[in-house]
Amino acid sequence: MYSDLAIFAAFAFAYSVVAARLEKTPLNGAIIFVAFGLACGPIGLGIIDLDVDAEGLRTLAEFTLALVLFTDAANADLRVLRLSFRIPSRLLLIGLPLTILLGFVFGVLVFDQLSLLEIALLATILAPTDAALGKAVVTNTAVPARTREGLNVESGLNDGICVPVLLVFLAFATGSAEEGQSTGLILREFASEIGIGAGVGIACTVFGSFLIRAARKRGWIGEIWMQVPIPAAAMTCFATAQSLGGSGFIACFVGGLIGGALMKKDKEELLRGAEVTGDTLALLTWVVFGVAVVSYSFEYFAWDALLYAILSLTVIRMLPVFLVLTRMGLTVSDKLFIGWFGPRGLASIVFIVIVLNENLPGGETLKMAVVWTIILSVIAHGLSANPLASLYAARQKGGDATPPAK
Repeated sequence: MYSDLAIFAAFAFAYSVVAARLEKTPLNGAIIFVAFGLACGPIGLGIIDLDVDAEGLRTLAEFTLALVLFTDAANADLRVLRLSFRIPSRLLLIGLPLTILLGFVFGVLVFDQLSLLEIALLATILAPTDAALGKAVVTNTAVPARTREGLNVESGLNDGICVPVLLVFLAFATGSAEEGQSTGLILREFASEIGIGAGVGIACTVFGSFLIRAARKRGWIGEIWMQVPIPAAAMTCFATAQSLGGSGFIACFVGGLIGGALMKKDKEELLRGAEVTGDTLALLTWVVFGVAVVSYSFEYFAWDALLYAILSLTVIRMLPVFLVLTRMGLTVSDKLFIGWFGPRGLASIVFIVIVLNENLPGGETLKMAVVWTIILSVIAHGLSANPLASLYAARQKGGDATPPAK
C-alpha cells in the first residue's frame, strides 16, 4: 500500500509542477493520467498493484464528477447562457434522445449477442458527455463563450437526465418491471431523479450561500478554511440527493449554477480550492482506470466493441448534434466542433458499474464496448482539444463567426 501511495504522490507532484505547460499541449490531463496508470500497471512496469473493485472505482468516479460538475456550473457565465440557452436545450431535449436512439440502431447492427434491452442500456450508458474530459474546451477562453457555455450545460445535465432512462431499461432487463408499467415507471423515475436532484441542489446551495455570506461579513471564515465550503457543499448536494432517491449529478450542477450566481463577490476565492481538489481526484481516477481497467482490457479485445466505440464517438454523437442545431444561425464549423467534443468518461464508468452489478448475460460485451469507447475518447479528445480549439477560434476571428441564436 505504501509503495503505491508513494508512486501516486510522486506522480501528482511531478505533474503539478509542469501542469501549466502541459495544458498548452495536446498531451495533458486524462491522457497522461491513463498512460501513467497503464505504464505502471500489470502489463507495464508492474510497480502498482491495486486491489480496486468496481464499486470502489464507481465511488471515486462519482465523487470526482460531482465536484467537477459543481465547479464548472459555478464558473458558468449566466449572462451568456441566457442569450444562447437554445443550444444546450436542443442538445438535451432533442439531441440526447436521438443519440440514444441512434446508438440503439447501430447496436442492433453491430452486436448479435446482445438482447434489445442490453443494447438500449449500452446506448444510454454512452449517451452522456463527460464534464471532466471536456474541461480543456469549456475553460478555453479562445473558444466563443456561447459554444463553451452550451457544451458546459449539456455535459452538466445529460448524465442526470440519463440516470432515470438507464434505471428504467435496467428494470425491464432484470425483470423487475412489467411491460404495462413502462409509462408510469418512466414518469416516476424522471420525477424523482430530476425533481429531487434539482430541489436538493437549490435548497442546499441557497442555505449554504447565506451562511457563507453571513460568516464572511463577520470575519468568521479564515483564509485557509475558505478552500473548504465549496467541496463540502458539492458533496452535501450529491450525497443528500442520492440518499433521497434523486440524481446527485443534477443536484451538483444546479447547485453550482445557483452558488455561482449568489456568491459573485467571493466566487473566485471560494472555487480555487474546489478546482484543485477536483483536478486531484480526476488525476487519481484516471490513473486507477489505467491500472485497474485498461491494463486488463487488451486481453478481452473484440472488433465489434471497437467498431461500436468508433461509431459512438463519431456518427452516433455528431449526426444528432448536427441535425438539432440546424436553423440556429450556427456555421458548419460550429456544429462540427460541438458534435466532436462529446467525450465519454466518468458518467459512463458510473453507469456501467451499476449495470454490471445486475449480472446480465451480455455484461462482458457491454463492459468492453464502454471501456474501449472511453479509452478512444481519452486519446482522441485529449489530443485534439487544444489544436481544434485554436483552429476553431481562429476561424471565428477570421469572419466565420455568426451572431448568437435568438
